[in-house]
Amino acid sequence: MSTAALDRGMLISAATASSAAFSAVAGAESPSDAEIMLRAKAGDQSAFDYLVQKYRRPMVSFMYRMARNSAAAEDLAQEVFLRVYRSRASYEANAKFTTWLYRIATNLAVNHARDTRHERPEVQVSLDEPDDDTGATLELPDGHLTAEQAMVRRERMLAIRSKVEALPEQQRLAVIMHKYQQMDYKQIADVLKKSESATKSLLFRAYETLREQLKEFV
Repeated sequence: MSTAALDRGMLISAATASSAAFSAVAGAESPSDAEIMLRAKAGDQSAFDYLVQKYRRPMVSFMYRMARNSAAAEDLAQEVFLRVYRSRASYEANAKFTTWLYRIATNLAVNHARDTRHERPEVQVSLDEPDDDTGATLELPDGHLTAEQAMVRRERMLAIRSKVEALPEQQRLAVIMHKYQQMDYKQIADVLKKSESATKSLLFRAYETLREQLKEFV
């Protein structure tokens, strides 16, 4: 069995591992993710399992918004955690764990986008794909929406995703981290290695572009 296969098996196991060991105990403060990563660095496998379990879904979501492909998103998210695991010995808690994690993810996503720029599919929205805002799927009956309203919402979703994907790379990364990953300006700035003011300007330009291009849906 290859090392990669072993690593992937390890990640699958980690995704189902219990997080009880790192949950807050009554009257005690739970360790930060950076502290848990330091435990992983010291050889605590359960610490790494906890981080995989905690960040697997956000990583898949982040990668899906960059790759627009479910299978690629799963593979890229797995690769992120494999790189985290393989780099654990060099980890230093100089910044938030998420900053380190998203730097790895961003580099992978950017490389993937460049490697597949000639083969990327058109933006599509699956009827099974949950709505970003409500979590509901479009094919499910919605007693609050008429057929026309549902169609307008679907067109709006398609338009938003299409316009976000069309943004320049740095703006797209910043919007995905800000809107969909709920990261603040400082976190995004740290991941992109920019100042906070430069990050705010980047996001301002991105949102102005989206506002102008999507004004018919506002």
